Amino acid sequence: MQFDRVKRREFITLLGGAAAWPLAAGAQQAAKQPLIAYLSVVSRERTSREIGGFLRGLHELDYVEGRDFDIAYRFADGRVDRSGALAAELLSLKPSVMFAVVTPAAVAAKALTPTLPIVCPLLADPIGFGLIASDAHPGGNVTGVRFRIDGLAGKQLEYVLQIVPDAKKVGMLVNVASGVIIDRQEAEATAQKLGVELIPAEVRAPDDLDQAFHTMAGAQAEAAVALVDGMMFNERARIADLAATARLPVVYGFRDHVDAGGLISYGVNLAANFHRAATHVVKILKGAKPADLPVEFPSKLELVVNLKAAKALGLAIPQAVLTFADEVIE
Repeated sequence: MQFDRVKRREFITLLGGAAAWPLAAGAQQAAKQPLIAYLSVVSRERTSREIGGFLRGLHELDYVEGRDFDIAYRFADGRVDRSGALAAELLSLKPSVMFAVVTPAAVAAKALTPTLPIVCPLLADPIGFGLIASDAHPGGNVTGVRFRIDGLAGKQLEYVLQIVPDAKKVGMLVNVASGVIIDRQEAEATAQKLGVELIPAEVRAPDDLDQAFHTMAGAQAEAAVALVDGMMFNERARIADLAATARLPVVYGFRDHVDAGGLISYGVNLAANFHRAATHVVKILKGAKPADLPVEFPSKLELVVNLKAAKALGLAIPQAVLTFADEVIE
């Protein structure tokens, strides 16, 4: 009987251990699930198109959320200065890769970790910011897709002069908090070449936007360019309203501004960049190093015109612009 009791206890112990094996295996499997840390300076509801492009890109590569990876989101809601704190939060989750959607976010993340792979779909002047050594051989822990090409800001200024041919004073809405100066330098050089006086309207936060438009109006700007920026992307509906109230024709860098009521945009399709950057993320999850993944360039620029906004401004868009436009919103 004593022997039987001992054998029974051992059997129960073994049975309990066997029952725990699937749980332990499941826990190990869950622990191995890759985590993508998604860091955005824009609010979730104002970047749904871009998130959709990224997730669609992953899905097309047979990577499905919940099955092949998990994703943790952090949104700065237009406050670039929050990027560092949100990046630190994400790093505490031990992600496999960070998807930092704009250059300032990538800079903030790289300052905290020189080893975690970082993919940025909207790189601007990455060499100047020390994020990569070169486009062909990034050499560090950052790679991604550029969202601008040389001459883009200058071309936006040229479109201003096509829709307002006699303009001598052109406002320039610029977020100086982002640290990205290459577009401003290019716009200033183009303005000088075209003989146009450029009126800087500097902002650091959303609360500065009203004053920026007062600055341009006070200087009698006849039109304006809004240099590409995450905070202004987040505030695009408000900027469109301010431009309409000031009766100021503005040319933007992203079509999302036009969808929100803006006049004209010329630049890359953001969702397409997010879609392409998914390839970098998947390659990294499969073992590739960012140092060896060349930075890609946008393959297409698009011109989008909002005729409804033009009519409200009493502005006739030249036929040459309409003919070249990729999309005209009636």
